[in-house]
Amino acid sequence: MAVYEIVKIGDPVLREKAKPVKKITTNIIKLLNNMADTMYDAKIGVGLAAPQIGISKRVVVIDIG
Repeated sequence: MAVYEIVKIGDPVLREKAKPVKKITTNIIKLLNNMADTMYDAKIGVGLAAPQIGISKRVVVIDIG
């Protein structure tokens, strides 16, 4: 799995309208798994949206446990 860098406030990707995900593909599942790894590696927060790692897609991961 991969751990992404979380973008900082002021990054333009955070102000863009993220693209919708119309189909859950293998690549989207990999992205979500990598996002979860990134969220847990950061050790703060309970969720992460794709734009927060520089990817303009409408997907999020949330730890509800």
